[in-house]
Amino acid sequence: MNSYSIYFDIENPIFEIDKDHSFINELESFFYNYRNSSYLNKGSKSENLQYDYSNYDAQSSWNNHINSCIDSYLRSQICMDSYFLRGGVKYSDSYIYSYICGERVNYSESKSYRIRTSTNGSDLKKSNDLTVTQPYKHLWIQCEKCSELNYKIFLKSKMNICKQCGYHLKMSSSDRIELSIDPGTWYPMDEDMVSMDPIKFRSGGEFYKDHILSYQRRTGLTDAVQTGTGQLNGIPAAIGVMDFQFMGGSMGSVVGEKITRLIEYATNKLLPLIIVCASGGARMQEGSLSLMQMAKISSALYNYQANKKLFYVSILTSPTTGGVTASFGMLGDIIIAEPNAHIAFAGKRVIEQTLNKTIPEGLQAAEYLFDKGLFDPIVPRNLLKGVLGELFQLHAFFPLNQNSIKFK
Repeated sequence: MNSYSIYFDIENPIFEIDKDHSFINELESFFYNYRNSSYLNKGSKSENLQYDYSNYDAQSSWNNHINSCIDSYLRSQICMDSYFLRGGVKYSDSYIYSYICGERVNYSESKSYRIRTSTNGSDLKKSNDLTVTQPYKHLWIQCEKCSELNYKIFLKSKMNICKQCGYHLKMSSSDRIELSIDPGTWYPMDEDMVSMDPIKFRSGGEFYKDHILSYQRRTGLTDAVQTGTGQLNGIPAAIGVMDFQFMGGSMGSVVGEKITRLIEYATNKLLPLIIVCASGGARMQEGSLSLMQMAKISSALYNYQANKKLFYVSILTSPTTGGVTASFGMLGDIIIAEPNAHIAFAGKRVIEQTLNKTIPEGLQAAEYLFDKGLFDPIVPRNLLKGVLGELFQLHAFFPLNQNSIKFK
């Protein structure tokens, strides 16, 4: 069976299909058959659907039709995590999915299809074929725990928490800042700071500097951390958020320098400090220079905490490992972990190879480490902003406007 990857972005809006000539020829035939399907005709032929196939452009017509489908879908105010009624028949998310993508699903024989509807009509399920979701990766994110498909736009509003099992999926630094900081209060720092490839590292024929450039284009970030100031429930704070999407959140000279400058700024301005950790550890491409960042950041934190008596909250997300765990990740006055976060110094495989022993599953999970007293509370992502606001006020940091005390 032929399949086509169709990408559309509802927010912007953007719609793209392949411009290959052979693809357009196939698409013209497919469009003609699809035009006559029951989904479009609904038992009657509308004159709006009559086309002169001798002088129409297949790609343009297909674009118009799909945009019309999307527009109708959005206007119907349907939420993807529920189902709706049309003509007295209940339809689920798969129906909408097939309606937009041009795939018809036989609900009485849904087991024969790779993307199907559950019996309660709630969600799309993943089949054993992992390649099914690849053509639609622009639209859906698959839960790492339960394999549920989550619609990207709605997932972001739910702070990347799986609607089915509550698993906390990875979250970009930009999304975390947007959803955690009061709107209009974020002021970034040191955005133009980039690595200069101090040891001229080269691996597999690729220079480290080129590797950095590829990640900058892919993520839109200059390095693996964003720092700046913002307000949480009206309380000013200095905030650093690491991003695992940029070289696994690895800590190099730029990451260390940006976090150090953030701590020094918070020290001078007497601001509470938050650092959200998500890292694989020190960056090997910078050698011992990356290891020096551990001492540099820890020294700045000592002055901030011991000398100025200010308040630092460390938030450990998945994963937090290596040099970050061994330095500022574990130096918070309050250390908070997200549910199911992977927190460790060395990875499971490295430990097993070193000790020649099998490490039990879950040994590096937040829940197990919490029982061992490694950090303070485990706080779900959607409650974190309110918890931080209460902690700040407990340590005598109050909103600029007393009327803005609203914990979410």
